[in-house]
Amino acid sequence: MKRISAVRVLAVMPPMVQVNTPYPSTACLTGFLRSRGVAAAQVDLALELVLELFSRTGLERVRRRRPKKSTEAVRSFRKQFDRYAETVESAVAFLQGKDPTMAHRICARRFLPEGPRFRNLDAFLAKEDGDPLAWAFGALGAQDRAKHLATLYLNDLADAIRDAVDPRFEFARYGESLVRSQPTFDPLAQALAAPPTLVDELLRDRVRAALEAQRPDLVLVSVPFPGCVYGAFRIAQAIKEIDPRIATALGGGFVNTELRELSDPRTFDFFDYVTLDDGERPVLALVEHLRGERPLDKLVRTFVRRRGQVRFIDSGEKDVPFAETGAPTWDGLPLDRYLSVLDLLNPMHRLWSDGRWNKLAVAHGCYWRKCSFCDLKLDYIARYEALPAKVLVDRIEAAIAETGQTGFHFTDEAAPPAVLRALAAELKRRKVAISWWGNIRFEKAFTPELCRELAESGCIAVSGGLEAASDRLLKLMDKGVTVAQAARAAKAFADAGILVHAYLMYGFPSQTVPETVDALETVRQLFEEGCLHSGYFHRFACTVHSPVGRHPEKFGVELLPLPPAPFARNDVGIVDPASGDLEMLGRGLRKALYNFMHGVGLDADVRSWFDAPVPRSKLKRGSIARALSS
Repeated sequence: MKRISAVRVLAVMPPMVQVNTPYPSTACLTGFLRSRGVAAAQVDLALELVLELFSRTGLERVRRRRPKKSTEAVRSFRKQFDRYAETVESAVAFLQGKDPTMAHRICARRFLPEGPRFRNLDAFLAKEDGDPLAWAFGALGAQDRAKHLATLYLNDLADAIRDAVDPRFEFARYGESLVRSQPTFDPLAQALAAPPTLVDELLRDRVRAALEAQRPDLVLVSVPFPGCVYGAFRIAQAIKEIDPRIATALGGGFVNTELRELSDPRTFDFFDYVTLDDGERPVLALVEHLRGERPLDKLVRTFVRRRGQVRFIDSGEKDVPFAETGAPTWDGLPLDRYLSVLDLLNPMHRLWSDGRWNKLAVAHGCYWRKCSFCDLKLDYIARYEALPAKVLVDRIEAAIAETGQTGFHFTDEAAPPAVLRALAAELKRRKVAISWWGNIRFEKAFTPELCRELAESGCIAVSGGLEAASDRLLKLMDKGVTVAQAARAAKAFADAGILVHAYLMYGFPSQTVPETVDALETVRQLFEEGCLHSGYFHRFACTVHSPVGRHPEKFGVELLPLPPAPFARNDVGIVDPASGDLEMLGRGLRKALYNFMHGVGLDADVRSWFDAPVPRSKLKRGSIARALSS
């Protein structure tokens, strides 16, 4: 690689992540690099692609393409195209918060064309007044009502784009199936060698514009999720075609978990470097290498290709301490162009997609780091460093000054109670008013007193893992809590006026069908007692980095053999004789939870949610109420 005296770095987010707020990785890296004197900029290509597609010009380009298949969404789009072309930019502007008075026209249901997605509204039809959204928004929720309708409108368009021009396109994912649990690079290589779709072409146009505007020497592409991988490789492909002198580097959460054993040299037809774990130290070393100040064999946690073979280089230098990584910056990101979408009506669920949140971390890693389903040996869990409250509030104030926004999403795996208490005290001392939410553990440290202090500091919502809602399984998971303790912590938050979301799990090793039914009864009682406002049942997935994946015999299961994996390696199948019909159980659990969140069916026998016979729950009614009063 040619020596560059003054390296300019561009950090980019590929499609698709989220459209309501910037993902934090580029903001953190850009802020850190600037603090070290490196010229750094950032671009959110995911947002730019969405805004390009959802415009009059973008829709016209979609219409001119011959549809790959004729679906209801495509037929509705083509039939109502003139109305879509006339309204799409108004709908986007409304969701960007630029034209709030448009809510009245949208709510009237005569302005935006309606496609198949609107059919779901019939499920909520209120018989007494014929208003399908009255239960959610009432008489005064015009802005939220319009936001939901405009989101359904964009989802109709997204369905039409997917079916007509690019089967990989989704609002929150792009080409995810190409890489999820893909041990080889072959499917991705075939897709990248195929003629570009319209979405690919638009993405390439945005890449060219970013390169012309920033003139980088090094482009960092952050890939947090599998749904971003295809877009990331298309970005790198475009860079190599436009200006092959530009160095490209791949990193992010997907890389850190899935590509730790990377050995396929074809990856480096697109990326010159692939880095693992926190990016600050590896990227700083890479910049020094490009300047000619550091030899190749002194890089940090970086894969390269040399003489056709993949090499992993790690000089062993320590990571930059979390307190010294500096404040993130959002400079260069068009904060006024993000879209607040409202597709899930639950007040807790909507936080993930609605509103502009400054994303920060209270600590690095997890203070508990024992749960047997977690990637305990990986850096993002294993290396725990808490920020002093003073430093954290310094970063909060810097974010407010830069963005003008006082909403914060703390992205920790589990925010430590002691640090949150210190944060609340520091915010009060400095008289800083914010709204914040994040992940916690439902542990006994969250007393009613502490939860009230957190609410006074601006806490509006928390999410925590209740997992299998069984004391036996929580102990097997080494979760460190009991169902009764979790219930009391959740109730303390709820009583303080804080929304509570539960992460739930089914199919954990050795979990029987009766235990799954008991778990649903536990969850029903938690909703009944006002401990929870929302939740979601995830099917257990075993990873090779977790205690279950490393020691399956301790959990009574066998691992399915993994094929050779020169590319991605993370999820591993298990054989569990106790599990039962997980597809049937999952359908019932999700159906029940959806209704519980809307106050429906809380008096019903939980067996009624399953479409096959299951045993009666052995958990006595009133068990959670008794736990709360003890």
